Amino acid sequence: MMRLLQITADLLIKKKLTLSVCESCTGGMFGSMITRVPGSSRYFSGGIIAYSNRVKESLAGVRCKTLKGYGAVSAEVAKEMARGVRRRFKTDLGIAITGIAGPSGGTSKKPVGTVYICIAEGHSVHTEHHIFIGKRDQIRKAACARAFRFLSLLLIRNEKS
Repeated sequence: MMRLLQITADLLIKKKLTLSVCESCTGGMFGSMITRVPGSSRYFSGGIIAYSNRVKESLAGVRCKTLKGYGAVSAEVAKEMARGVRRRFKTDLGIAITGIAGPSGGTSKKPVGTVYICIAEGHSVHTEHHIFIGKRDQIRKAACARAFRFLSLLLIRNEKS
């Protein structure tokens, strides 16, 4: 995992991009992983742990209408979280992670392990939906690992285009 963190860091530095995060189900784990890499202050501005809907609205800029219409665990909310954190921190990229880590809270439509990861850049928004299997901490770690893979692949793809 440390190798992926370093690759992502190197890409962000090379491209001179800044990053901010808005986390729900991962509770700050993703931001903590970013800061494991020495020199992360060169690209990481900070983050919001938006565990409650109130914080999603007041700090991340998620509209009440979106929360009520789609639920906190949805692609629509993840998009607004990513855009909102990017705006708030004035960064090139905003990443959002929202999901159900369990052990309770899941439904037939959104089972435990459901996670949405979204990256906002410029006028584009990229979203992934996953259903991870495992206990609470395994789901949180899997969501963070996937978010790093998603980010690094996006940075590599942008480099080639």
